[in-house]
Order: sequence, then structure tokens, then C-alpha cells
Amino acid sequence: MQTARPASNAAAQPPGGQPITGALKTAITLAELLQRVENSGQRIGASQYRRLVRHLARLLDGLTLEGGLDALLNTFPAAAALYENARYDHAGLCRSPLDASLDSELQARAVIVKARADLPAA
Repeated sequence: MQTARPASNAAAQPPGGQPITGALKTAITLAELLQRVENSGQRIGASQYRRLVRHLARLLDGLTLEGGLDALLNTFPAAAALYENARYDHAGLCRSPLDASLDSELQARAVIVKARADLPAA
């Protein structure tokens, strides 16, 4: 099964057509690598994965939405999930659409109710 490739680095270019340099360029490269790892069927070592995620997380912390972060997160879903998970305790699912989050919660509740109804009486 072939997975869709993320858009090229140009898709994450900051507004104004400014050249991508420094931390943003490195973050884009790591975000694309993380996306490929997440989409591939191949496994990488746990320590390699942790290093990749930690390095990308540090870079994401230093970027601003106006400086290209928003475009990067919109281009690479794996990086967006990392960004959101790192801020979950402060912002919840800050990048997830509210309807999708609510639907997930309602579905989970329905499954729990059904599972409890299927349990034998104690």
C-alpha cells in the first residue's frame, strides 16, 4: 500500500516568500523525516525515534506561527500531533477540530456503556 508523501519543503515556506533558513529549515527536514517514519512499514530503533522526536520538539518550541510553524504543522500531520501532544496539559487538543474531538468522546462513551451492559452481573 502506498502512502501519500508530504508536500515539499516549499509548502511550509513562511508568508512573504522569505527563504527558509536556520531552525525552520531543520524543523521542516525533521518533520518530513518523522512523517516518513510514521507512514512507512519499516521500524527504526527506539533511541533513534526518541532522538528525532526530541530534536523536532525542541525546534517546534522555538518557532512562531507567523514564522512558518503553522504551515509546517499543516503540511506534516506527524509533527502536528507531536506539537499538540507536547501542549496537551495546557491546551488540550488545540489543533484538532472541535467536532472531531467531540465525536470521538461520544463514540468512546457509547462503547463504554455497551461494554458495561455486556458484563455479567456480579
